Amino acid sequence: MSDNPLRPALFRPDAIAADTARVNDAIVELMTGLPDWWTVGAEVVREGRRKGLGPFPAPVKSPRARTIAITGRDGNEIPLRVIAPGAPPRGVYLHIHGGGWTLGSADSQDPILEHIADSTGLAAVSVEYRLAPEHPYPAGPDDCESAAAWLVKHAQAEFGSGVLTIGGESAGGHLSAVTVLRLRDRYGYTGFRGANFVYAPFDLSLTPSQRAFGHRRLVLRTIDILQFANAFLPAVSDRRVPDISPLYADLKGLCPALFSVGTQDALVDDSLFMHARWIAAGNDADLAVYPGGAHGFTLFPNRLADEAAARSEAFLRSATE
Repeated sequence: MSDNPLRPALFRPDAIAADTARVNDAIVELMTGLPDWWTVGAEVVREGRRKGLGPFPAPVKSPRARTIAITGRDGNEIPLRVIAPGAPPRGVYLHIHGGGWTLGSADSQDPILEHIADSTGLAAVSVEYRLAPEHPYPAGPDDCESAAAWLVKHAQAEFGSGVLTIGGESAGGHLSAVTVLRLRDRYGYTGFRGANFVYAPFDLSLTPSQRAFGHRRLVLRTIDILQFANAFLPAVSDRRVPDISPLYADLKGLCPALFSVGTQDALVDDSLFMHARWIAAGNDADLAVYPGGAHGFTLFPNRLADEAAARSEAFLRSATE
């Protein structure tokens, strides 16, 4: 793994490139004044995202995508959106989308998943898990667990390879960590080759950077984090339970991981802390810190997004060689 990337210079204002600063200013300008999802309703915001209203561009759907439907632990149907590489897959990348456990969808990042599939040779399988507030904890984690357990049993027959990796962005990174832990603790499965955690929250009781971020409308503010967590965990008082906040879990015996985060992200502490704990538990881990990167920076066309994509794809290729 790489040398310690935590150089002080990475976190100083002069480390932020001019093009990154312009992207951040544009995001703030675009988001300032937009209604909050908890005032207009989650479904209104979901529909707006489908139309490209707000900070994120409208999703581009891949003609290569197909859907597999599996049954969840509650008897519910869980669609799995599959984007395979052109050649026979070398394995599977179980992808879990972000959106604060409340927004987002499995078909919202098709171009990114196409690129991952073509670059790594892995079939990207994205989980359409149930969303809060209609389906609060543990519905979403249960669906991700069911998808992973299904792949453990069926990936070889379905894709010609039993090699599994996992990852996701934001809440999807959180759910990826929960899934890795559940598969180890509930199924005795420790076969994931790698976990790709992209600006994920690992402590839902709020890390210092979450608490201190404040009100700047750079995608994710402190109030947004609180409202997403409240929707996801309406009946949970102890938010440091390991199944909710993986930072507090026993992390021994887990797969290599890559933690990616920007310095202008309210969740920067989560990646710093979880990376350290992952290593302290005896696991291999790498940390990629992007100066000036905002929450969700990989979803906007910018140089940092290209760098992060290349780093994540290189990690997945290396993990499955």
